[in-house]
Amino acid sequence: MKKIVVGIVLVSILFSCKDAKETKTEKIIGVSKKSIVKDSVQEKEVVSEEEFKNDFDILLARSYRSYGEENPAVALTKKWIDLYEQNGEYYLGKADFKIEKGFDECSGDSLVSVLAKNKSIIFMDLPDLKLGKIKSLKIEEDKIWPDEKLTFTFNNVNYTLRGEGKVLSSEMVSTDDNTEEVFKKVENYKLYLSTGNTTEKLLLSEESFNDTFVKLIFAGDIDNDGKLDFVFSANRHYEEERVILFLSSKAKSGEAMKRVSEIAVGFDC
Repeated sequence: MKKIVVGIVLVSILFSCKDAKETKTEKIIGVSKKSIVKDSVQEKEVVSEEEFKNDFDILLARSYRSYGEENPAVALTKKWIDLYEQNGEYYLGKADFKIEKGFDECSGDSLVSVLAKNKSIIFMDLPDLKLGKIKSLKIEEDKIWPDEKLTFTFNNVNYTLRGEGKVLSSEMVSTDDNTEEVFKKVENYKLYLSTGNTTEKLLLSEESFNDTFVKLIFAGDIDNDGKLDFVFSANRHYEEERVILFLSSKAKSGEAMKRVSEIAVGFDC
């Protein structure tokens, strides 16, 4: 009888040990899988454009669709700063505008239009900027195609923009001023910036464009720190107006400038 009892106890102990090992193994696998999923999600968040958050808001002098009771144009006040052009020179001034309301047939909702008194580039919710005429550069070439470079000199410092990407096709197109220029269909585009005292850094990238391309629309000293700032038009398709602002005063160590704000307005129907 004792032998039988001992045998039953041994068998029970063996099964208990086996169950414990299996349970422990399952827990390790579960933690491992969870860690992998978490890491992969974090990696996606790092490279995602959705992670970028504006340091402050910018707006354009244009119409904005309303969605319910929300419309981005209502945020604009006289305290905002207007970067505008006048006779080939650039200035910072208090936002001077009027608002008109209408109706958008495509969205089936109301429309709010910002009508600027000046030839506005962007409105910035950055009231501490110094007002008046600002130093700027005349832009001779506003597109940096793949395998091309564009160099500026500002306050004795060289700034070089370099494009990378795949050119799918090229053609001559007519411009708004009745001239012709080369237009290229590009994918996997990257734009890099280097200066006299910084290593080359990626400024912006786009996987593809639909009848559009990146265009430099302003180069000058917006934040009055003696260094160059950029404003780019970066529409990803022909039914979008997208503008990105880069400021040098917000740059991290080793960088020439930082993307501080962008706005993208769709007008598809």
